[in-house]
Amino acid sequence: MEQQFAAQERGHQVSARAVEADYKLVEIWGDTVDTRHLAWSVVLGIAISFGAFAAASRVLSAHVSDPAMARAYAMLVGLAGCLVAGAVCAKLFRPKRQVIEETHGASGREEVLAQLASEAGGLGRVADLPPAVVAEMKELGLYELFADYEKRADMREGAR
Repeated sequence: MEQQFAAQERGHQVSARAVEADYKLVEIWGDTVDTRHLAWSVVLGIAISFGAFAAASRVLSAHVSDPAMARAYAMLVGLAGCLVAGAVCAKLFRPKRQVIEETHGASGREEVLAQLASEAGGLGRVADLPPAVVAEMKELGLYELFADYEKRADMREGAR
């Protein structure tokens, strides 16, 4: 319900079905998944990978003289079945994450930098960064942001 009210405050209409669907979402390994799709993915993964292993085991045991080698190759086919199952599930069950891009002004960036600086370890110094990181930060337009923040922080500390 909180999500419905928050969305309505932002001017978005949310159907009861969309809010109801949110209750079946969980976060696993940093990604949002639907529990029903997760269950189906597990079932499909087991069925495809074990099916590939069992079929390969039968075929290979008839054609390979050493049973240990036949089983090892069958296990490789079962692992390939895991990859196939992953591709099938990725195609069947699209991600449920919602990416919302918001533009923040200078005050928003300052808040984020202040929060990062207050965490354990702080921001560090831009002068201590490796050249490859500096180049990437400049390419992304972040180097000046961090350097300016560092200068302002030094001035605040010097004023104390």
